Amino acid sequence: MTTHTAKHPIVPRERLQFGLDQDIPKYWYGGDPFKSRFWDALSIIFPPGEKFFMNCVRDYRDQISDPKMLQEIKDFNIQEAQHSMVHRQDNDRLRRQGVDVDKLTDFIDTLLNKQYRSKYSKQHTLSLTSALEHFTSIIAHSLFDKRDVMKEADHRVRAMYAWHAIEEVEHKGVAYDVMIDYAKVGYFKRVLGLVHASLMFPYVIFAVQRQLMIHDGFTRGERLKMMAGGLWWLFKPGGLLAPMHKHYWTYYKPGYHPWQEAEQPGYEEWLAAFDKHQRDPVKASEDMRRALALA
Repeated sequence: MTTHTAKHPIVPRERLQFGLDQDIPKYWYGGDPFKSRFWDALSIIFPPGEKFFMNCVRDYRDQISDPKMLQEIKDFNIQEAQHSMVHRQDNDRLRRQGVDVDKLTDFIDTLLNKQYRSKYSKQHTLSLTSALEHFTSIIAHSLFDKRDVMKEADHRVRAMYAWHAIEEVEHKGVAYDVMIDYAKVGYFKRVLGLVHASLMFPYVIFAVQRQLMIHDGFTRGERLKMMAGGLWWLFKPGGLLAPMHKHYWTYYKPGYHPWQEAEQPGYEEWLAAFDKHQRDPVKASEDMRRALALA
């Protein structure tokens, strides 16, 4: 059994309101099409992705008798279900722009929940889940540090990702613990899951983003130019994904566990503000930013 203790309890937060049905600009990330559509692609991916995560963890639930682990799985599932619900609300914003959201989510759902679930073993799909949870948790660490990468984002969409980041940090050890303790996935299969995810995840993101930008009417030349600038935004020194590099490689270490990762910037500040404002996630996000001197 793994011996690492979770640093934060998993706290399901249901029926939150972000104002995603309000007048949010089409290019809500500082008016930048590439940056806005990058995050919109993630929002489209999340509902079928969260479904995949829940299914892969549930594959081993009947082998678990430990009450603590069962409660963590239950809370993990509730959080993931809430993420799916809120991102579907965000995706309705894209529907109002004329985007064929169903076609794009069906593409992801077919890939993950039909093809992968039938083609690969339960051990491998759980190792993929753990690897993808690793990605989402270390992306979360990048959102609210002193670089303030979300500064130019609409405050309502920014609040959605702040809440999502908080909860990713809370449950980041669940799939990993099930994988190691109950699926009995060894080092090689664990690492193979990360290699697979490292190829699949960016492919899917950019495939969906490409369709969004085609829908927006950008020519091939315009898309290539924006892609070049966008890749620099993502990977340049100090770029969005720069802090992920170190944390990404730690997953390859023998004996790695998600709770060895650094603390989430703004975690305690967000919780305090969430309670202060009677569970208002938008006010919690803005208070967190002020507490971190980002606002």
